[in-house]
Amino acid sequence: MQSKMRRNLAGTFIARDLGFGAWRLSRSEPAPIDVFLRGAPTGAADMLWPSAVSDICIDWRAEGVLLTVTAADRRGSIHVQSAIVHEPLAHLYEVLPLAAFDRKAQRFWRNVFRLVRIPGGRSLLSLLARRNRRNRR
Repeated sequence: MQSKMRRNLAGTFIARDLGFGAWRLSRSEPAPIDVFLRGAPTGAADMLWPSAVSDICIDWRAEGVLLTVTAADRRGSIHVQSAIVHEPLAHLYEVLPLAAFDRKAQRFWRNVFRLVRIPGGRSLLSLLARRNRRNRR
């Protein structure tokens, strides 16, 4: 059985050069998607930059990845070393049994983090914690 080795992504993507042959193609509408490219040739800037990129086709192969894009009303392809498609799931954390803090706990942690930010706050916090530990024994 062969897994899905091709992906077509429609929409307008904004290309960002991350340096050293790495690129990030971001789309916010209709659903947010980021495509991270690594090992792009130096000629990739001519195709990806500065105009918006649309209609991306990613074809994963044994020798690398073939990326086909439409930019400035022309279609072109480049070979890159790797491509990662990141699609955040909107309701991922809703089903997890994560801890919830009541108002008292929220106030406590807000005060702790406020105290740590001031100069000498860490020392004061450690003294208070040490004193409370001694009183409990």
